[in-house]
Amino acid sequence: MHDLIGVGFGPSNLALAVAVEEHNAHVAEDRRIKALFLEKQPAFGWHRGMLVDGATMQVSFLKDLVTMRNPTSDFSFVSYLHGIGRLVEFINHKVFFPLRVEFHGYLEWAASRVDHQVRYNAHVTAVRPVRSEDGRVTAYDVVVGEGDTEVRHRARNVVLAPGLSPRLPDGVVASERVWHNARLVPNVAATDPARVRTAVVVGAGQSAAETADYLHRRFPEADVHAVFARFGYSPADDSPFANRIFDPDAVDQFYEAPDEVKELLTDYHRNTNYSVVDGDLITELYRRVYEERVAGRQRLYIRHASRVVELRDGGEGTDVDVEFLPTGKTETLRADVVVYATGYLPGDALALVEGAEAVCAYDADGRPRLGRDYRVVTEKPSAAGIYLQGPTEHTHGIGSTLLSNIAVRAGEILASVGEHLGRGTGSNGRAVPGVPGQASRGAGGNEDPQQDLALTRRS
Repeated sequence: MHDLIGVGFGPSNLALAVAVEEHNAHVAEDRRIKALFLEKQPAFGWHRGMLVDGATMQVSFLKDLVTMRNPTSDFSFVSYLHGIGRLVEFINHKVFFPLRVEFHGYLEWAASRVDHQVRYNAHVTAVRPVRSEDGRVTAYDVVVGEGDTEVRHRARNVVLAPGLSPRLPDGVVASERVWHNARLVPNVAATDPARVRTAVVVGAGQSAAETADYLHRRFPEADVHAVFARFGYSPADDSPFANRIFDPDAVDQFYEAPDEVKELLTDYHRNTNYSVVDGDLITELYRRVYEERVAGRQRLYIRHASRVVELRDGGEGTDVDVEFLPTGKTETLRADVVVYATGYLPGDALALVEGAEAVCAYDADGRPRLGRDYRVVTEKPSAAGIYLQGPTEHTHGIGSTLLSNIAVRAGEILASVGEHLGRGTGSNGRAVPGVPGQASRGAGGNEDPQQDLALTRRS
């Protein structure tokens, strides 16, 4: 019997594993949390397909796996740099936003230190409620499919971190020439630059702009066409006051707000995270277009106020029909590569839970109801808990789903698990492990919450 099983092992559950590790190091053996994390990948990896050379994080290195929860932790990004002998150079570099590949190295380093908690190549196929004779859920069996057999791991609490799935428009199918940007880096590496004369990028967000920039650099003889419906890339609002939406306290305020206020705040601050681009990258792309115009050899085309109306993949290339919206005129591009940077779809967080509709409570829009501690509200009192990491924007706000809050969120979930087990962790998610602190607020995951109710963005 495990105290906690995490399904999925991306940054969110990695932060939770680190929190468990630190908690267990500071308490007596009978108060330790027995945890297991199951990951279908063969090793830790996070958006490997977008580890573009030169791309930086859009979140401060201080918002790593631990610092917002425990500034003295040796699992911090700074500790990682010190351990590999690169701290002095990083300080001299005078940057707040590390290289994306560098931050991925940090995450791998942290994952390697808690790998005794993790089983890779573990494809979870179901989460089955275990009931007592009176029908009360007392635990969950997490089922891992292994060939023709299945292995069951029992836990008092399950933390689901389902991640995201690449989204392609209806009717578009990935192929040798048609990609989602999630596979950008490996697909470019496998493509002969000499055979790419025309590339098309569909999308208006950060990933789309990075993709256009990357293809323009990696395919030096190719024309790159960026297609999107806006008149230009929209800059991300990363101003200090707007960034308050990512503060830990903002999660409290959002959770307690009426539904209409939740919707209002989300709409106001969508430009901090959705379909927006870093201002420096916008400036660089414009500079490149302008210099090419001056030189008389243009390769980068920003096809604004446009949309792809049809794509025909086959034969010698892929025909892409691009409509200019103001006039309705359509032009066909014969492309060697088409990349859709069209975002991701959140997984059904409770899809793995057998009979979820009989166990879990949902709001009027069919979304799971959550306590402040990210514990799913159940229809009947339950001795076992399900927690969500990721698909919580409807209850906890934009900041709850991003890297900005993973350290604090991990501490809050761990504190809630400890309280329900009768083994308080002594931390509300924002204090040093082992130091007495306030209990996790709203930890009663089986009580009605006060209100019901998506590659990183700078915060």
